[in-house]
Parts: sequence; structure tokens; C-alpha cells
Amino acid sequence: MAEIIRMPKLSDTMTDGVVAAWHKKVGDTVKSGELLAEIETDKATMEFESYTDGVLLHIGIDTGKGAPVDSLLAIIGKEGEDISALLSNTFTPSAAAPKSPVAEPVKVAASSEITVASPVFAQTQPDVTSGRIKASPLAKKIASDKGIDIAEVAGSGDGGRIVKRDIENFIPAVSVNALVRTTALSVENFHDENVSQMRKTIARRLAESKFSAPHFYLTMEVDMDNAIASRKSINAPGDVKISFNDFVIKAASMALRKHPKINSSWRGETIRFNDHIHIGVAVAVDEGLLVPVVRFADTKGLAEIGSEVKVFVEKAKNKKLQPQDWEGNTFTISNLGMFGIEEFTAIINPPDACILAVGGIKETPVVKNGQVVAGNVMKLTLSCDHRVVDGASGAAFLQTLKGFLESPVSMLV
Repeated sequence: MAEIIRMPKLSDTMTDGVVAAWHKKVGDTVKSGELLAEIETDKATMEFESYTDGVLLHIGIDTGKGAPVDSLLAIIGKEGEDISALLSNTFTPSAAAPKSPVAEPVKVAASSEITVASPVFAQTQPDVTSGRIKASPLAKKIASDKGIDIAEVAGSGDGGRIVKRDIENFIPAVSVNALVRTTALSVENFHDENVSQMRKTIARRLAESKFSAPHFYLTMEVDMDNAIASRKSINAPGDVKISFNDFVIKAASMALRKHPKINSSWRGETIRFNDHIHIGVAVAVDEGLLVPVVRFADTKGLAEIGSEVKVFVEKAKNKKLQPQDWEGNTFTISNLGMFGIEEFTAIINPPDACILAVGGIKETPVVKNGQVVAGNVMKLTLSCDHRVVDGASGAAFLQTLKGFLESPVSMLV
């Protein structure tokens, strides 16, 4: 008997899916465990395997189209089996609207590709074949005063004679190139793109966070001179390459161990204080933001953290992250320092109670031992859910974090 295959729920936040590709077509034999399709979720494009044997009798969602979870994705059964009853009794939500046509910009092409209609004049063009142009003396004088080539003026008088009104009403011819330039500069243009599943989820989750969690923000400057020197020493042999972000992840995880109130989440009737420390690391991709998780970050060394983050970044950019890679965060770090951003505030990533925004390291004058010297400063901004974290708790966490970053050797103790 034919079996209905429905749009699977491939992540905890997935509500809709888009078929990125079909690996089978109607009429193909399908075996259990074979790759049937690729489904774009809100976070990644994932392979979907068939869980039944048979022949692919019907495709319910075309490539590039989307539908809610549990929609009819396909029907698999015996070759030649009648599935009309299944189709008539199965409600299939309409597929996502086709992508809006992309308006093509006006092409400024060579003049040979553009047809410019010649203006039609009621007047007769002047007869210049004989070398003599018939025009009244007044018309000639006005044309001379205005710098008009009288040979280009069409006459409306007897026998094509050019008179005063012809000069006064004369409009110089516009060249093809001028028309092309004017058209190209004056055309309004735009295109619409369908919102990806990832962007929909980002919009929904962050809007819920921003408008349900009362945010407040704490900013602190950190002297990064010692961190710069430590990183240089660690990376010198060339065996490993540690980034400043790796320092921040390690320092934050150790600070969370000392301040468990920050490593928590609002649960409505309860507040959950996590004993484990899983750091979400925001990774920018073309379609939005993914947050893979470094698990038990406080137990890992800088090299292990750095290696793990590099793998996550590569998987995120190739849409290869799996649900176990992005689930379970207890605290999140978003770093825009590599993009030249000095300071910013981040929206809390549910279910966390806090998120740390990391700016770039800036060389700036600082006072040390009563002297103004060149220093390297990095700004950290902690966004806090005021339902869970108070200002004093957030400030104490930042003080501890600052201490670890300004004295990296303390993270080794």
C-alpha cells in the first residue's frame, strides 16, 4: 500500500521547510536509507533519507518551493498503484509563493542595439541639396543669435521656407548616446527575494527575545596588552593558531563558573541555573546568523576551543551543521571585532539570560602608572535579561572576565 512521506521536522525550531533538491524523480525505485531529497531548514540544508521501499509515485513539493512541517512531501508505493484517493483525501498546504521575478536592470547597450524613433515633423525639411537654404532674414538673425545651425531647422513657410516661429520652436536633436545615458540614469529599479527559512527563524526568535525579555546593557573596557603578548607567544611555534575570540570564549567560560547566575535562563515559573557551560558562538553566513555550541568550554584548552570553532565556521558556511551542533547553549558570544566594530549591543539568544558583544581591539592612549602611553583596548558589552540577572551580578561577571583577559596566565591555573 502506498505511503505518504511528510515534510519532516529536522530541528527544534523548524516550522517550514524548503526542498533544495530532489535526488529521485517520479517513477524511480527508492530503497529505505537512500537519499530522497535535500531539505532547507531554518539553520541548514539537510539530507533526507527515505524510510520505506517502493517507487516514487508523487512529488508534493517541487524543488525551490516550501511548505509547513507535516505537509505532503511525496508518496511512495508499488509501481502503477492508484494514489488518487490518497491525493484527494490529503490536505496539502499550498507551496510557498514562487520567487518574485527579479527586475532586470536597464542595460546600457551599444547604439546598434537601440532603436530610437525619429521625430515626425509637420514642417518640411529645408532643401539643402542645392546649397541654398530658404529662410527669412529675421529667422536667420534669430538663429545666429541663439547659435542654432539653421540647416537643422525644418521650415513651415511656403516651399519649406524657414520663418521666425520655426526658430523659436526649434528643439535640437538628441543624440542616441544622450538618450541612453538619460534613460539609464532615470530608471528606478529593485528586486524582491523570498525570505529564507533561516532568516524567518532569526526574525521570529530575536523579535520574541527583544520584546519579551527586558534587556539592559553593561559595557567595560579591557586592557588587551597581555593578551596580545600571550597570543603572539602561543602562536610563534606555528603548531596552533589561537584567535582573540578563543581567549574570550575561554575567559567567559571560566568567569561563568564563578558567576552561575549569568549561566541561566528564564523558564516562566522557574529560573534554570545550568551547572554545565555550553558557549554559543555566533557565526555570520550569507543568509543570516548561526550559533554552534562549544560544549563544556570551561574544561577545554585554548587550542581545543580554537580547533572546534574553526570546524564549526567551515560547516556553517557550507550548511553542514547538524542539530547537535547548535542546540544546548547556556551563554552566547557575538564578536564583530574582525569587522572593525569597536562597540555594539547584541540581542539575547534564547534561552540564554545573557549575551556578550565583543568589539575590536583599538590602539588608544591610556594612563598607566600616572603616564599617558599607547595601549590596546577592547570593549565588551553584556546584554542581560533583567528577569534573571541584576546589574550587580552582570557587573561582577564582567569584572572577573576582564581579570582573566588582562592576565591570561590566570586561565592556566
